[in-house]
Amino acid sequence: MFMAIKTVYTCENCAFQTPRCQGKCPSCGEWNSFQEQTIQTTKKSVGSISFGSAVKPVQLSEVRQNKVPRILTGIGELDLVLGGGIVPGSVILLGGDPGIGKSTLALQLANLLEKANQSVLYVSGEESAQQIAMRNQRLTLKEDILVLAETDLELAIATIEQFKPTAVIIDSIQTMSSSEAGGVTGGVAQLSYVTNQLIRLAKRLHVAIILIGHVTKEGMLAGPKTIEHMVDCVLYLEGERLGNLRILRSSKNRFGSIGEVGVFEMHDTGLVEVANASSMFLENTETPMSGSCVTALMEGNKTLLIEIQALTNTSSASYPRRVASGFDANRLQLLLAIMQKTLGINLGNQDVYVNVAGGFKVSERAADLPVVMAILSSYYGKAWPKGTIAYGEVGLLGEVRLVSQAQKRDKGAKKLGFNNLVKVKSIKNLNLK
Repeated sequence: MFMAIKTVYTCENCAFQTPRCQGKCPSCGEWNSFQEQTIQTTKKSVGSISFGSAVKPVQLSEVRQNKVPRILTGIGELDLVLGGGIVPGSVILLGGDPGIGKSTLALQLANLLEKANQSVLYVSGEESAQQIAMRNQRLTLKEDILVLAETDLELAIATIEQFKPTAVIIDSIQTMSSSEAGGVTGGVAQLSYVTNQLIRLAKRLHVAIILIGHVTKEGMLAGPKTIEHMVDCVLYLEGERLGNLRILRSSKNRFGSIGEVGVFEMHDTGLVEVANASSMFLENTETPMSGSCVTALMEGNKTLLIEIQALTNTSSASYPRRVASGFDANRLQLLLAIMQKTLGINLGNQDVYVNVAGGFKVSERAADLPVVMAILSSYYGKAWPKGTIAYGEVGLLGEVRLVSQAQKRDKGAKKLGFNNLVKVKSIKNLNLK
């Protein structure tokens, strides 16, 4: 057996490895994403593994399925997104833009767990213990949590093994480093090694570990994609930094659904759960206004009523602007082309702006019809009747396709007084009186 050291270049986006540095990743197509990484490989000589030394597999039916009770966080929206609470021994990755509230949510979580007699260790590589104490006081949190201001992985692991807490919060994973791994702190090699060691620790001690991760300017978690594949759950905290609304969603969850979302509002005292999320997105809907249409979207089991706003204006430029906030810009271009072809209206000389009120990001095709209706309303300068609500996918021929969970959407809309559901087979049948 001997050690071999070699240098490879790893793509930060997809973890593709190559012996030579390249400008463009051949796997994912990302530019300038390769980082140098020195790895050690252990080569065993032929015959070093004797016959009969293989691990014996087991039948799945023979595995005892002990029901492990989840740890309730005390934050209802967080428990909902996690699928019913934190699973002991799981590793959760929480990402989000700088200043969005990741550390605030983590500190609130630590206090609530301590209040429920669940021991927590808060490991911070970004703040000192004094800074964390000041933030704890600002948020009016009173629980006396255990804090470790350290960036060395081995020291952090030794502390975790000594105190054996129920949960550990690492803020942030990019600041942790190990002398056993090469490369710079926050690099591909360090992140992969640190995450792997923490996952092994979580499974061995049956302790839940929450890793806080940074997000790149493209909105992706910083570091190689392999980190997201390694952990059990990946959460994203989204929202406008200057706004108060925060949306917590999961992009991966081995122990629950990935369709649920949690809605929070940022206050001086931290993140507060929003019981009626639709109220955050609906303002001034009592008086109908042109360029507006309300839709019902499904986020997990929640029905959210969202206001879609549109503005059309005669363009003075050679190429009219098409701007979308909270809605896919390419989808907007497609809908405009369908409207021109199907309805015969000239939008080629119009600047078109579409906005999803409240800073919400819409990816569901059910928003197609309300976007078309909002644009028509702005174009003709007429408002849709009070209580109008619409949802449906618009096809290339202008037909309106049905979407899933229509009964739930309708029920949620009627609860808030939106009884005028638009039911048309084609956008040709839209009648703006």
